[in-house]
Amino acid sequence: MFVARVTGSVVATQKVASMTGHKLLTVEPYRVDPDSNTRLVPTGRTFVVVDTLGAGIGEMVLICQGSSARLTPETEKLPIDAVVIGLVDTVDIGGTVVFSGRDDDRHR
Repeated sequence: MFVARVTGSVVATQKVASMTGHKLLTVEPYRVDPDSNTRLVPTGRTFVVVDTLGAGIGEMVLICQGSSARLTPETEKLPIDAVVIGLVDTVDIGGTVVFSGRDDDRHR
């Protein structure tokens, strides 16, 4: 699992039937800043994920990737590799809050 920020959406009018009605988002994974451990920094990568929770642009989300992405009731029969499994409220590293959705001006 990893945390990522929702950066956009994907619209595909032609897709396999099982994917009809599923919202697709682009996300950028984040990691703990190795220089300070006091903030999250983007990795510069982008993934397309299925969103079953209704995440919005700018929101920080929890992503599950690989075969585990197909283990939720909503995705068990979908041909996917990544899914939003949580909406992140806070991230705490060693007693320091490095992300809080309440304080983030890009949150929603």
